[in-house]
Amino acid sequence: MTERTRKPGFASRPVNPESWIKAAETPPGGKPAGEAFTARLTIDITPELRGRIKVAAFRRGITVTDMLRDLLAREFPASEGDQP
Repeated sequence: MTERTRKPGFASRPVNPESWIKAAETPPGGKPAGEAFTARLTIDITPELRGRIKVAAFRRGITVTDMLRDLLAREFPASEGDQP
């Protein structure tokens, strides 16, 4: 029989533990610290509204996520007394 080559596992850790720990401090995608972490928001909408939202985002050349984040940020601006 031939010997199988060992493939790294799906959740294998890096060889150097220091680089693994330091990597967690870096915000994903190089975003500013305030935008590094997000929370998921789920809403129920009609299929027709979903379609209109997707078409509007496509026409603007942006993703639905970015368009809705901008819309919500305009509608609910941060005020001085707000807490995260």
